[in-house]
Amino acid sequence: MKKNNITVLNFKEKRTPKDIFSYYTHNAVYLFFYCICALFLGIVTGAIDALFGIVLLQITDYRSENPYYFIPFLALAGLIIFYIYDRFGKETQSGMKLVFERAQNRRSEIRLRLIPFVTLSTWLTHLFGGSAGREGVAVQIGGTLGSFTAQKFIKHDKNSAEILTITGMAAGFGGLFRTPMAAIFFATEVISVGKIKVKALLSAFIAAYTASFVSGYLGLEKFTVVSDITLNTDVQTIAALCMAGVFFGITGGSFAFALKKVKKLLSDLIPNPYVKIAVAGAVISIFSLLLYSGRYSGLGTNLIAAAVGGGEIYYWDFILKFVFTVVTLSAGYQGGEVTPLFAIGASFGAVLALIFNMPVLLFAALGYAAVFGAATNTLIAPIFIGVEVFGYQYIPYFFVVCVLAYITNGNNSIYSFESKNKVINIGNKRKIIIKQNK
Repeated sequence: MKKNNITVLNFKEKRTPKDIFSYYTHNAVYLFFYCICALFLGIVTGAIDALFGIVLLQITDYRSENPYYFIPFLALAGLIIFYIYDRFGKETQSGMKLVFERAQNRRSEIRLRLIPFVTLSTWLTHLFGGSAGREGVAVQIGGTLGSFTAQKFIKHDKNSAEILTITGMAAGFGGLFRTPMAAIFFATEVISVGKIKVKALLSAFIAAYTASFVSGYLGLEKFTVVSDITLNTDVQTIAALCMAGVFFGITGGSFAFALKKVKKLLSDLIPNPYVKIAVAGAVISIFSLLLYSGRYSGLGTNLIAAAVGGGEIYYWDFILKFVFTVVTLSAGYQGGEVTPLFAIGASFGAVLALIFNMPVLLFAALGYAAVFGAATNTLIAPIFIGVEVFGYQYIPYFFVVCVLAYITNGNNSIYSFESKNKVINIGNKRKIIIKQNK
Protein backbone atom coordinates (compact mmCIF):
# COMPACT_ATOMS: atom_id res chain seq x y z
CA MET A 1 0.00 0.00 0.00
CA LYS A 2 0.99 3.68 -0.28
CA LYS A 3 1.22 6.13 2.57
CA ASN A 4 1.92 9.79 1.77
CA ASN A 5 3.25 8.67 -1.63
CA ILE A 6 5.81 6.43 0.05
CA THR A 7 5.25 2.74 -0.51
CA VAL A 8 4.81 0.81 2.74
CA LEU A 9 5.38 -2.92 2.55
CA ASN A 10 3.49 -5.09 5.04
CA PHE A 11 5.74 -8.09 5.55
CA LYS A 12 3.02 -9.97 7.44
CA GLU A 13 1.25 -10.40 4.12
CA LYS A 14 2.60 -12.59 1.38
CA ARG A 15 4.40 -10.46 -1.21
CA THR A 16 5.72 -11.39 -4.59
CA PRO A 17 9.20 -10.42 -5.81
CA LYS A 18 7.49 -7.88 -8.02
CA ASP A 19 5.87 -6.20 -4.98
CA ILE A 20 9.20 -6.06 -3.18
CA PHE A 21 10.96 -4.64 -6.24
CA SER A 22 8.23 -2.00 -6.63
CA TYR A 23 8.56 -1.07 -2.97
CA TYR A 24 12.27 -0.42 -3.13
CA THR A 25 12.31 1.29 -6.52
CA HIS A 26 9.44 3.60 -5.63
CA ASN A 27 11.06 4.74 -2.41
CA ALA A 28 14.47 4.98 -4.08
CA VAL A 29 13.07 7.39 -6.65
CA TYR A 30 11.67 9.64 -3.93
CA LEU A 31 14.89 9.44 -1.94
CA PHE A 32 16.94 10.33 -5.03
CA PHE A 33 14.67 13.29 -5.75
CA TYR A 34 15.01 14.59 -2.18
CA CYS A 35 18.80 14.32 -2.46
CA ILE A 36 18.77 16.36 -5.68
CA CYS A 37 16.60 19.00 -4.01
CA ALA A 38 18.96 19.04 -1.01
CA LEU A 39 21.94 19.60 -3.30
CA PHE A 40 20.10 22.45 -5.02
CA LEU A 41 19.17 24.03 -1.69
CA GLY A 42 22.74 23.72 -0.45
CA ILE A 43 24.17 25.48 -3.50
CA VAL A 44 21.65 28.32 -3.62
CA THR A 45 21.43 28.88 0.15
CA GLY A 46 25.21 28.69 0.52
CA ALA A 47 25.66 31.38 -2.12
CA ILE A 48 23.10 33.69 -0.49
CA ASP A 49 24.62 33.02 2.94
CA ALA A 50 28.04 34.02 1.61
CA LEU A 51 26.72 37.31 0.27
CA PHE A 52 24.77 38.07 3.42
CA GLY A 53 27.56 37.06 5.78
CA ILE A 54 30.38 38.89 4.01
CA VAL A 55 28.38 42.12 3.75
CA LEU A 56 27.34 41.83 7.39
CA LEU A 57 30.95 41.45 8.57
CA GLN A 58 31.97 44.49 6.51
CA ILE A 59 29.09 46.48 8.00
CA THR A 60 30.15 45.40 11.48
CA ASP A 61 33.75 46.52 10.90
CA TYR A 62 32.68 49.86 9.45
CA ARG A 63 30.32 50.61 12.34
CA SER A 64 32.93 49.57 14.90
CA GLU A 65 35.40 52.03 13.37
CA ASN A 66 32.84 54.85 13.24
CA PRO A 67 30.35 54.27 16.10
CA TYR A 68 29.31 57.91 16.46
CA TYR A 69 28.33 58.13 12.78
CA PHE A 70 25.77 55.35 13.00
CA ILE A 71 24.69 54.32 16.51
CA PRO A 72 22.85 57.63 17.24
CA PHE A 73 20.48 56.89 14.34
CA LEU A 74 19.28 53.42 15.37
CA ALA A 75 15.77 54.77 16.04
CA LEU A 76 15.55 56.09 12.48
CA ALA A 77 16.73 52.74 11.14
CA GLY A 78 14.05 51.06 13.24
CA LEU A 79 11.33 53.22 11.72
CA ILE A 80 12.55 52.35 8.23
CA ILE A 81 12.62 48.63 9.06
CA PHE A 82 9.11 48.60 10.44
CA TYR A 83 7.75 50.72 7.59
CA ILE A 84 9.19 48.30 5.02
CA TYR A 85 7.53 45.35 6.72
CA ASP A 86 4.28 47.18 7.42
CA ARG A 87 3.98 48.52 3.87
CA PHE A 88 5.34 45.65 1.82
CA GLY A 89 6.22 42.67 4.01
CA LYS A 90 2.95 42.02 5.83
CA GLU A 91 3.09 38.56 7.43
CA THR A 92 6.79 38.07 6.62
CA GLN A 93 7.62 40.05 9.76
CA SER A 94 6.82 36.88 11.72
CA GLY A 95 10.03 35.44 10.25
CA MET A 96 11.09 32.34 12.16
CA LYS A 97 7.54 31.60 13.21
CA LEU A 98 6.60 31.12 9.55
CA VAL A 99 9.49 28.73 9.02
CA PHE A 100 8.58 26.65 12.07
CA GLU A 101 4.91 26.53 11.09
CA ARG A 102 5.84 25.37 7.60
CA ALA A 103 8.16 22.69 8.98
CA GLN A 104 5.36 21.54 11.29
CA ASN A 105 2.88 21.40 8.37
CA ARG A 106 0.78 24.17 9.91
CA ARG A 107 1.28 26.63 7.02
CA SER A 108 0.81 26.15 3.29
CA GLU A 109 3.58 28.47 2.04
CA ILE A 110 6.21 31.08 2.84
CA ARG A 111 6.51 33.93 0.38
CA LEU A 112 9.91 34.45 -1.22
CA ARG A 113 9.86 38.16 -0.47
CA LEU A 114 10.73 37.26 3.12
CA ILE A 115 14.36 36.78 1.99
CA PRO A 116 15.15 40.35 0.82
CA PHE A 117 13.17 41.89 3.68
CA VAL A 118 14.92 40.00 6.47
CA THR A 119 18.32 40.46 4.82
CA LEU A 120 18.01 44.22 4.38
CA SER A 121 16.47 44.80 7.80
CA THR A 122 19.24 42.80 9.50
CA TRP A 123 21.93 44.80 7.70
CA LEU A 124 20.26 48.02 8.88
CA THR A 125 19.98 46.74 12.46
CA HIS A 126 23.69 45.96 12.59
CA LEU A 127 24.87 49.06 10.73
CA PHE A 128 23.17 51.31 13.26
CA GLY A 129 24.23 49.42 16.36
CA GLY A 130 21.44 47.06 17.34
CA SER A 131 22.54 44.03 19.35
CA ALA A 132 21.38 41.08 17.29
CA GLY A 133 22.57 37.94 15.58
CA ARG A 134 22.51 36.57 12.07
CA GLU A 135 21.37 32.95 12.19
CA GLY A 136 17.72 33.98 12.01
CA VAL A 137 18.31 35.35 8.54
CA ALA A 138 20.19 32.28 7.33
CA VAL A 139 17.61 29.84 8.69
CA GLN A 140 14.77 31.89 7.23
CA ILE A 141 16.51 32.04 3.84
CA GLY A 142 17.04 28.30 3.76
CA GLY A 143 13.63 27.45 5.18
CA THR A 144 11.87 29.71 2.69
CA LEU A 145 13.75 28.22 -0.26
CA GLY A 146 13.04 24.71 1.06
CA SER A 147 9.35 25.49 1.35
CA PHE A 148 9.30 26.93 -2.18
CA THR A 149 11.06 23.85 -3.57
CA ALA A 150 8.54 21.53 -1.92
CA GLN A 151 5.63 23.58 -3.17
CA LYS A 152 6.86 23.67 -6.77
CA PHE A 153 8.51 20.30 -7.31
CA ILE A 154 7.18 17.72 -4.83
CA LYS A 155 3.55 18.73 -4.49
CA HIS A 156 2.15 15.24 -4.11
CA ASP A 157 4.18 14.12 -1.10
CA LYS A 158 2.56 15.18 2.14
CA ASN A 159 5.93 15.17 3.92
CA SER A 160 7.77 17.28 1.37
CA ALA A 161 7.15 20.64 3.06
CA GLU A 162 8.40 19.37 6.40
CA ILE A 163 11.46 17.58 5.00
CA LEU A 164 12.59 20.31 2.62
CA THR A 165 11.93 23.19 5.01
CA ILE A 166 14.11 21.45 7.60
CA THR A 167 16.65 20.71 4.86
CA GLY A 168 16.72 24.39 3.95
CA MET A 169 17.15 25.36 7.61
CA ALA A 170 20.18 23.08 7.82
CA ALA A 171 21.60 24.62 4.66
CA GLY A 172 21.10 28.13 6.03
CA PHE A 173 22.75 27.42 9.37
CA GLY A 174 25.55 25.35 7.83
CA GLY A 175 26.30 27.86 5.11
CA LEU A 176 26.51 30.81 7.48
CA PHE A 177 28.46 29.28 10.37
CA ARG A 178 30.19 26.59 8.28
CA THR A 179 29.52 24.02 10.98
CA PRO A 180 27.55 21.42 9.00
CA MET A 181 27.18 18.76 11.70
CA ALA A 182 25.76 21.32 14.13
CA ALA A 183 23.49 22.58 11.35
CA ILE A 184 22.11 19.10 10.66
CA PHE A 185 21.12 18.50 14.25
CA PHE A 186 19.99 22.08 14.91
CA ALA A 187 17.49 21.88 12.05
CA THR A 188 16.28 18.39 12.87
CA GLU A 189 15.93 18.76 16.66
CA VAL A 190 14.84 22.39 17.10
CA ILE A 191 11.42 21.85 15.51
CA SER A 192 10.23 19.47 18.23
CA VAL A 193 11.73 19.43 21.72
CA GLY A 194 13.43 16.15 22.60
CA LYS A 195 12.88 14.61 19.15
CA ILE A 196 14.92 14.44 15.96
CA LYS A 197 13.20 14.53 12.58
CA VAL A 198 14.94 11.40 11.31
CA LYS A 199 13.28 11.44 7.91
CA ALA A 200 15.01 14.75 7.12
CA LEU A 201 18.50 13.68 8.26
CA LEU A 202 19.90 12.58 4.89
CA SER A 203 18.72 15.61 2.94
CA ALA A 204 19.80 17.91 5.79
CA PHE A 205 23.24 16.26 5.71
CA ILE A 206 23.65 16.87 1.98
CA ALA A 207 22.33 20.43 2.13
CA ALA A 208 24.39 21.48 5.17
CA TYR A 209 27.70 20.20 3.81
CA THR A 210 27.00 21.60 0.34
CA ALA A 211 26.07 25.03 1.71
CA SER A 212 29.15 25.08 3.94
CA PHE A 213 31.39 24.24 0.98
CA VAL A 214 29.77 26.80 -1.32
CA SER A 215 29.86 29.68 1.17
CA GLY A 216 33.48 28.88 2.00
CA TYR A 217 34.38 28.71 -1.67
CA LEU A 218 32.81 32.14 -2.17
CA GLY A 219 34.91 33.65 0.61
CA LEU A 220 32.94 33.36 3.85
CA GLU A 221 35.46 32.38 6.52
CA LYS A 222 34.76 29.87 9.26
CA PHE A 223 35.40 30.86 12.87
CA THR A 224 37.72 28.30 14.44
CA VAL A 225 39.97 28.29 17.47
CA VAL A 226 43.05 26.07 17.66
CA SER A 227 44.11 25.07 21.15
CA ASP A 228 45.54 22.17 23.11
CA ILE A 229 44.27 22.12 26.68
CA THR A 230 44.20 19.11 28.96
CA LEU A 231 42.29 18.97 32.24
CA ASN A 232 42.96 16.69 35.15
CA THR A 233 39.93 14.52 35.81
CA ASP A 234 39.89 15.18 39.54
CA VAL A 235 37.00 16.09 41.81
CA GLN A 236 37.66 19.82 41.53
CA THR A 237 37.56 19.73 37.71
CA ILE A 238 34.41 17.61 37.56
CA ALA A 239 32.68 19.86 40.07
CA ALA A 240 33.68 22.96 38.10
CA LEU A 241 32.36 21.48 34.85
CA CYS A 242 29.08 20.48 36.49
CA MET A 243 28.56 23.86 38.12
CA ALA A 244 29.43 25.63 34.87
CA GLY A 245 26.86 23.52 33.02
CA VAL A 246 24.17 24.49 35.51
CA PHE A 247 25.07 28.18 35.34
CA PHE A 248 25.10 28.12 31.55
CA GLY A 249 21.72 26.37 31.52
CA ILE A 250 20.20 28.96 33.83
CA THR A 251 21.68 31.77 31.73
CA GLY A 252 20.37 30.40 28.43
CA GLY A 253 16.96 29.62 29.88
CA SER A 254 16.78 33.07 31.47
CA PHE A 255 17.58 34.68 28.14
CA ALA A 256 14.72 32.85 26.42
CA PHE A 257 12.36 33.66 29.28
CA ALA A 258 13.37 37.34 29.37
CA LEU A 259 13.01 37.70 25.61
CA LYS A 260 9.44 36.46 25.72
CA LYS A 261 8.48 38.60 28.71
CA VAL A 262 10.14 41.81 27.50
CA LYS A 263 8.48 41.51 24.09
CA LYS A 264 5.10 41.36 25.80
CA LEU A 265 6.01 44.14 28.24
CA LEU A 266 7.10 46.55 25.53
CA SER A 267 4.00 45.82 23.46
CA ASP A 268 1.78 46.44 26.48
CA LEU A 269 3.56 49.66 27.46
CA ILE A 270 3.86 51.03 23.91
CA PRO A 271 1.13 49.54 21.70
CA ASN A 272 2.11 51.60 18.65
CA PRO A 273 4.89 49.58 16.94
CA TYR A 274 6.43 52.68 15.31
CA VAL A 275 6.74 54.45 18.64
CA LYS A 276 7.97 51.27 20.32
CA ILE A 277 10.83 50.63 17.92
CA ALA A 278 11.83 54.31 17.87
CA VAL A 279 11.85 54.73 21.65
CA ALA A 280 13.72 51.48 22.20
CA GLY A 281 16.19 52.41 19.47
CA ALA A 282 16.87 55.80 21.08
CA VAL A 283 17.45 54.20 24.49
CA ILE A 284 19.76 51.56 23.01
CA SER A 285 21.72 54.26 21.15
CA ILE A 286 22.27 56.36 24.26
CA PHE A 287 23.43 53.49 26.46
CA SER A 288 25.48 51.90 23.67
CA LEU A 289 27.54 55.05 23.34
CA LEU A 290 27.78 55.64 27.08
CA LEU A 291 28.93 52.06 27.75
CA TYR A 292 32.26 51.72 25.95
CA SER A 293 31.18 53.30 22.63
CA GLY A 294 29.33 50.35 21.13
CA ARG A 295 31.05 47.44 22.87
CA TYR A 296 27.68 45.68 23.13
CA SER A 297 26.42 46.53 19.64
CA GLY A 298 26.12 44.09 16.79
CA LEU A 299 26.96 40.40 16.82
CA GLY A 300 29.20 40.33 19.85
CA THR A 301 32.16 38.86 17.97
CA ASN A 302 34.40 41.36 19.77
CA LEU A 303 33.46 39.75 23.09
CA ILE A 304 33.99 36.25 21.70
CA ALA A 305 37.42 37.20 20.36
CA ALA A 306 38.38 38.71 23.72
CA ALA A 307 37.15 35.69 25.68
CA VAL A 308 38.93 33.05 23.62
CA GLY A 309 41.93 35.17 22.65
CA GLY A 310 43.08 36.39 26.03
CA GLY A 311 41.62 39.87 25.64
CA GLU A 312 39.98 42.02 28.27
CA ILE A 313 36.66 40.70 29.56
CA TYR A 314 34.74 42.54 32.27
CA TYR A 315 32.66 40.66 34.81
CA TRP A 316 29.54 42.46 33.61
CA ASP A 317 30.05 41.95 29.84
CA PHE A 318 27.72 38.96 29.59
CA ILE A 319 24.99 40.74 31.56
CA LEU A 320 25.05 43.88 29.44
CA LYS A 321 25.17 41.90 26.18
CA PHE A 322 22.21 39.91 27.50
CA VAL A 323 20.20 43.08 28.21
CA PHE A 324 21.06 44.90 24.97
CA THR A 325 20.14 41.86 22.86
CA VAL A 326 16.83 41.24 24.63
CA VAL A 327 15.76 44.89 24.26
CA THR A 328 16.89 45.10 20.61
CA LEU A 329 14.98 42.02 19.50
CA SER A 330 11.95 42.74 21.69
CA ALA A 331 11.58 46.15 20.07
CA GLY A 332 11.26 44.67 16.59
CA TYR A 333 14.76 44.90 15.15
CA GLN A 334 15.84 41.98 12.97
CA GLY A 335 18.70 39.50 12.99
CA GLY A 336 18.73 36.60 15.37
CA GLU A 337 19.83 35.51 18.80
CA VAL A 338 22.49 32.86 18.30
CA THR A 339 25.70 34.88 17.83
CA PRO A 340 24.89 37.15 20.79
CA LEU A 341 24.25 33.94 22.76
CA PHE A 342 27.72 32.76 21.74
CA ALA A 343 29.09 36.06 23.04
CA ILE A 344 27.13 35.89 26.30
CA GLY A 345 28.26 32.32 26.89
CA ALA A 346 31.91 32.93 25.99
CA SER A 347 32.24 36.02 28.17
CA PHE A 348 30.42 34.35 31.07
CA GLY A 349 32.60 31.27 30.66
CA ALA A 350 35.72 33.43 30.89
CA VAL A 351 34.43 34.86 34.17
CA LEU A 352 33.62 31.41 35.58
CA ALA A 353 37.08 30.18 34.61
CA LEU A 354 38.64 32.83 36.84
CA ILE A 355 36.30 31.95 39.69
CA PHE A 356 36.93 28.19 39.40
CA ASN A 357 40.63 28.58 38.56
CA MET A 358 40.20 26.77 35.23
CA PRO A 359 41.56 27.48 31.70
CA VAL A 360 39.83 30.60 30.38
CA LEU A 361 39.80 29.48 26.76
CA LEU A 362 38.19 26.13 27.52
CA PHE A 363 35.47 27.55 29.75
CA ALA A 364 34.78 30.33 27.25
CA ALA A 365 34.37 27.61 24.61
CA LEU A 366 32.03 25.62 26.85
CA GLY A 367 29.93 28.70 27.52
CA TYR A 368 29.88 29.52 23.81
CA ALA A 369 28.16 26.21 23.07
CA ALA A 370 26.15 25.53 26.22
CA VAL A 371 24.34 28.88 26.53
CA PHE A 372 23.32 28.57 22.88
CA GLY A 373 21.99 25.06 23.54
CA ALA A 374 20.13 26.10 26.67
CA ALA A 375 18.47 29.09 25.00
CA THR A 376 17.40 27.08 21.92
CA ASN A 377 16.44 24.01 24.00
CA THR A 378 18.67 21.76 21.89
CA LEU A 379 21.21 19.17 23.01
CA ILE A 380 23.13 17.63 20.13
CA ALA A 381 23.59 20.80 18.05
CA PRO A 382 25.52 22.72 20.74
CA ILE A 383 27.85 19.76 21.34
CA PHE A 384 28.69 19.64 17.65
CA ILE A 385 29.08 23.38 17.25
CA GLY A 386 31.49 23.32 20.17
CA VAL A 387 33.69 20.61 18.70
CA GLU A 388 33.49 21.95 15.13
CA VAL A 389 34.74 25.35 16.29
CA PHE A 390 37.13 24.39 19.09
CA GLY A 391 38.16 20.81 18.31
CA TYR A 392 36.88 17.25 18.69
CA GLN A 393 39.37 16.55 21.48
CA TYR A 394 37.06 18.49 23.82
CA ILE A 395 33.93 16.45 23.13
CA PRO A 396 33.75 14.91 26.66
CA TYR A 397 33.72 18.38 28.23
CA PHE A 398 31.13 19.70 25.79
CA PHE A 399 28.98 16.63 26.37
CA VAL A 400 28.90 16.97 30.16
CA VAL A 401 28.34 20.73 30.20
CA CYS A 402 25.77 20.81 27.39
CA VAL A 403 23.74 17.97 28.91
CA LEU A 404 23.57 19.78 32.25
CA ALA A 405 22.71 23.06 30.53
CA TYR A 406 19.93 21.33 28.61
CA ILE A 407 18.45 19.82 31.77
CA THR A 408 18.59 23.04 33.82
CA ASN A 409 17.32 25.59 31.28
CA GLY A 410 13.78 25.46 32.66
CA ASN A 411 12.57 24.08 29.31
CA ASN A 412 12.57 27.60 27.91
CA SER A 413 13.38 28.36 24.29
CA ILE A 414 13.87 31.48 22.20
CA TYR A 415 11.69 29.67 19.66
CA SER A 416 8.38 29.70 21.50
CA PHE A 417 6.71 27.89 18.58
CA GLU A 418 8.60 24.62 19.20
CA SER A 419 6.61 21.54 20.18
CA LYS A 420 5.99 21.84 23.88
CA ASN A 421 7.16 18.97 26.04
CA LYS A 422 10.69 17.76 26.78
CA VAL A 423 10.99 14.04 27.54
CA ILE A 424 14.08 12.66 29.31
CA ASN A 425 14.40 8.87 29.54
CA ILE A 426 15.88 7.74 32.88
CA GLY A 427 15.80 3.98 32.38
CA ASN A 428 13.54 1.10 33.41
CA LYS A 429 10.83 2.53 31.12
CA ARG A 430 10.65 5.67 33.27
CA LYS A 431 10.57 9.16 31.85
CA ILE A 432 10.71 12.71 33.11
CA ILE A 433 8.33 14.97 31.18
CA ILE A 434 9.03 18.68 31.53
CA LYS A 435 6.26 20.94 30.27
CA GLN A 436 7.45 23.99 28.43
CA ASN A 437 6.63 27.37 29.92
CA LYS A 438 3.90 29.27 28.12
